[in-house]
Amino acid sequence: MCGRFSFSLSKEKVEQAFQIKLSQDIQPSYNIAPTHLSHIITNEHPNHLQLFHWGLIPHWTKEAKLTGKLINARSEGISSKPSFRMPIRKRRCLVLADSFYEWKIYGKKKMPYRIMMRDDELMVMAGIWDVYQQGNMVVKSFSILTTLPNKEMELVHNRMPVIFPTKELQDQWMSDIPLQEVLEMLQPISDNSLRVYRVSEKLNSVRINNSDLHHEELTPPTLFD
Repeated sequence: MCGRFSFSLSKEKVEQAFQIKLSQDIQPSYNIAPTHLSHIITNEHPNHLQLFHWGLIPHWTKEAKLTGKLINARSEGISSKPSFRMPIRKRRCLVLADSFYEWKIYGKKKMPYRIMMRDDELMVMAGIWDVYQQGNMVVKSFSILTTLPNKEMELVHNRMPVIFPTKELQDQWMSDIPLQEVLEMLQPISDNSLRVYRVSEKLNSVRINNSDLHHEELTPPTLFD
């Protein structure tokens, strides 16, 4: 599961990572939630950074509503799921972030944690995308693919996004490769690649979106508050 993430890296870092030229600065967002617009790079336009809604809306659906229900796509069995079986074959993307968030239960409370690359660099997550079009209405949307946790992540949650830490893996994901090769890529990132730390419960409100959400919360959590 991945229910929130953030993306606050500079335009220059993105340009350097993907060898693309951006015409505008990137507006930082520290609390990206389902249905929000976020930056992705699609296999259809690999040299462009685009804004899509988070929460896949299949092109064949009868009515396009931004419900945020399909924010994640489980790797297991993805090739046969009606909403995902065509995107995993033909419409793959890279979802750009600098971290994602997950919640761990302490007694009666759920405490948020931030998960980021250990080197504090760009986090590139595997995604799939689709476009719904009806008359003049066009909705572009995506899901983040999830898999089993690595060593750091299993201390917080039993699922995590598929993360591609190298340019080689990112290019492979975006290329026209057989389905079996695509499915073999849906693995947890290697152990000791991530940094995990607790952050403020202010993250629980989607209305709060500032850099304070990245600050580490040092007060020990209590079990029964």
